[in-house]
Amino acid sequence: MQLNRSFILIILICLSSQLKVYAQQSQDTVIDGVIAVVGGNMVLKSDIEGQYLQLRGQGVIKGSPDKVKCQILDKLLYMKLLLHQAQVDSIKVTDAQVEAEMDRRMRYFISQAGSPEKLEEYYGKSLLEIKSELKEIIREQMLTEQEEAKVTKDITTTPSEVKSFYKKIDKDSIPLVNAEFEIGLIIKQPVIGQEEKQIVINKLKGFKERIVKGDEFATLAVLYSEDPGSAKQGGELGMFKRGDMRPEFEAAAFKLKTAGEVSDIVETEDGFHILQLIERRGEYINVRHILLQPQVSMANLNKAKATLDSVVVMITTKKISFDDAVVRYSDDPSKNNGGLVVNNATGTTRFEASQLSQLDPKVFFIVDKLKVGEVSSSVLMKTERGKQEYRMYYLKDRTSPHRANLENDYARIQQMTLNQKKEKVINQWVTQKLPGTYIKISEQYAHCEFTRKWIR
Repeated sequence: MQLNRSFILIILICLSSQLKVYAQQSQDTVIDGVIAVVGGNMVLKSDIEGQYLQLRGQGVIKGSPDKVKCQILDKLLYMKLLLHQAQVDSIKVTDAQVEAEMDRRMRYFISQAGSPEKLEEYYGKSLLEIKSELKEIIREQMLTEQEEAKVTKDITTTPSEVKSFYKKIDKDSIPLVNAEFEIGLIIKQPVIGQEEKQIVINKLKGFKERIVKGDEFATLAVLYSEDPGSAKQGGELGMFKRGDMRPEFEAAAFKLKTAGEVSDIVETEDGFHILQLIERRGEYINVRHILLQPQVSMANLNKAKATLDSVVVMITTKKISFDDAVVRYSDDPSKNNGGLVVNNATGTTRFEASQLSQLDPKVFFIVDKLKVGEVSSSVLMKTERGKQEYRMYYLKDRTSPHRANLENDYARIQQMTLNQKKEKVINQWVTQKLPGTYIKISEQYAHCEFTRKWIR
């Protein structure tokens, strides 16, 4: 997959333009400077310019550049107020929480780039440097999210409120809903034979022997580990506590007592590992690891395909329903949800076409050819961890572009209702906090018409 520059750029700018990411197709130069201070937290010119370049690149700018930048500053002031209050309230985010979130995002960035090397090439920085720059940005973002969640935690909606909200929307203001898909999934994972497992076990035994004889664990991790998120860092994972990793992995990690000690070989659902202790700090631990994943034999891969092909035939000939087939044959956790795929962005089981493409570019083209109620043929796919598996997709429903309505789009309208209630509570909270918070805004933005009274 080729690197989608604008997509990754948007993700990182949304985290914070402190990363100093600029639009590659623009010759604009961002000269930094302090535009505003909220409590002890600064809004930089690069924060505003970075987000402006993002919006311009998307082609969604409405209004003059000056007006748009005022709107961006308005939102950034709110985020800095949340951060300031989180600091006042002594909200804590642990290093382990930051590391876990950072690793999750890095895996996503790498998957979008196509490989760790392509991500490094694009930014001209190593993965370790990118992670270093992301660390405090993610910490601040997690603090603001926790503070906002604290402010809005008791807000709920009732069906009558949702109906009332919908009735009050002007017909021309009812949002347009793009075509949406609701899809199901059956996965058949090929069995990994003992012979294939033994091959990687023997390799790891060889690595351990080399380490005992003086080879550097980190060097071997860079050369051989199949964990794309940590290999470039010599296998280092960062601080974590119990509950953050696979149970078997944690058990092996916390058995290590002294820095440099290497574990026995441990098996998890990701593959086989050896670990080396870097340091322990109370309940937290940092280790390096080398991950090797056994290769699936062609015979077992073909067997998985044959099994799923037979399921496709049974569903197509109506010998079994998709729902029953999910329960009997799927190896995916989604079987507990009737096999329906959940859209992590919305929490629902509906996807717009662009969201399906983000799951995997192949998915949209597979599903788009199906009629409602049909299933696809078996398709060989790779997981985020690089494992091979066969998948069969089911199109449960497809909607046409339309104005949102209560029958088909209740969850969307409910969220709009909830957002409106949250906005009222947030505005009250901001009004309450402003008098006791130091706020200074540069004169060049004093003319802005803000939604809140930042300038007193």
